[in-house]
Amino acid sequence: MQAARHVVCALSGGVDSAVAALLLRRRGYQVTGVFMKNWDSLDEHGVCTADKDCEDAYRVCQILDIPFHQVSYVKEYWNDVFSDFLNEYEKGRTPNPDIVCNKHIKFSCFFRYALDNLGADAVATGHYARTSLEDDEVFQQKHVKRPEGLFRNRFEVRNAVKLLQAADSFKDQTFFLSQVSQDALRRTLFPLGGLTKDFVKKIAAENRLHHVLQKKESMGICFVGKRNFENFILQYLQPRPGKFISIEDNKVLGTHKGWFLYTLGQRAKIGGLREPWYVVEKDGAKGDVFVAPQTDHPALYRDLLRTSRVHWIAEEPPATLVRDKMMECHFRFRHQMALVCCVLQRGRVPGQRENPAPRAVCPHAPEGQEQVQSGHR
Repeated sequence: MQAARHVVCALSGGVDSAVAALLLRRRGYQVTGVFMKNWDSLDEHGVCTADKDCEDAYRVCQILDIPFHQVSYVKEYWNDVFSDFLNEYEKGRTPNPDIVCNKHIKFSCFFRYALDNLGADAVATGHYARTSLEDDEVFQQKHVKRPEGLFRNRFEVRNAVKLLQAADSFKDQTFFLSQVSQDALRRTLFPLGGLTKDFVKKIAAENRLHHVLQKKESMGICFVGKRNFENFILQYLQPRPGKFISIEDNKVLGTHKGWFLYTLGQRAKIGGLREPWYVVEKDGAKGDVFVAPQTDHPALYRDLLRTSRVHWIAEEPPATLVRDKMMECHFRFRHQMALVCCVLQRGRVPGQRENPAPRAVCPHAPEGQEQVQSGHR
């Protein structure tokens, strides 16, 4: 008789990962729960929320009668996620630490720990997402090390695993998984991919998981919590005061503590003004932030976006793009933003000889409207 497959499930102390572990048990797998501590700090009330989350994750394991492990990736998170976050902000860009965390921590550090230290046949998380593999296919995957250098063996046959949207389109989290490697996707199960959030809550309520069901859903950037975002950032970056300037008549409307604090499309809170103004452009040299009134101002819209770094989920660019140098697809730069039709075109950045940078031509794609603390770069 074949031994039960061993699946290591990441537990956050929330309802989604708890139900994911429960469903894996129901499928007959040998399940181990692992809690990751990625941030070492107190919240605005002087309480370490990670400790409470860890206790909740441990209690889930007790209820499900599965082994529990705790690992700390505080150092790795600081080096690979938070430092990158600060560097990008200082350059005036708006990174998304959740995407970077999934890439470097959950689907790299945790992934390797589960396979190498705990002997997992696969890993699982509570993300609302799916892949193109069935469970049995996941367990058949073997690690294939890609050759170093730019080019693969032209005769190598390796069917790429697709990252697919979840059944619950509102909860779909594939945006946050968009930079996960093929190796990790090949060995990952997403038990909640075909379920709605309401049904997940129902399962938790029927299986004695009330302690996680009652918790408020975590929103925003984990290490900021409920604190004021501007005050938090200015603990790590030097203030660089500047002016808010109207894009319409160059009139100075107010002052700010740093141009890097603002994201294109974000609502700018300008003292003394009742009507809303939104960020259109930023001048890093002078420190000025240009703003426009109302959400439908023409200056807030763009039809062209350039990117210098591309992560292809399938590791290779789509054949259509390679052949035709352009392809139609859908685009979003923010979680839960409606998908926008666009044309992806391979072009060259001035002065660059290799690895031409794709650009997306997006008809009437708005920069954004309300405050955005993080966006996909």
